[in-house]
Amino acid sequence: MIRVVLPHHLRTLARVADEVQVDVNGRATARSVLDALEAKYPALHGTIRDHVTQQRRPLVRFFACGEDLSHESPDSPIPDAVAKGAEPFFIIGAIAGG
Repeated sequence: MIRVVLPHHLRTLARVADEVQVDVNGRATARSVLDALEAKYPALHGTIRDHVTQQRRPLVRFFACGEDLSHESPDSPIPDAVAKGAEPFFIIGAIAGG
């Protein structure tokens, strides 16, 4: 079971109060976590990744164990502590403006 922490606006969209838990099939990667998340919460489909390209949206970042995983390959394994549920996988909405 992988723990996922969502930003407030995505928690509201998914209608969850706090972190969520998802099961992934096979190796735990950012892609498999997002696939499981979108399967469990269909309202999130297209909010974190582009509908067509499946690329991370520009103002969305992924963090795990204090590391920014946003620019890693989506098929790279996530840290063991996250895969085992000891640490959460964070999805953060970046703040932009001037």
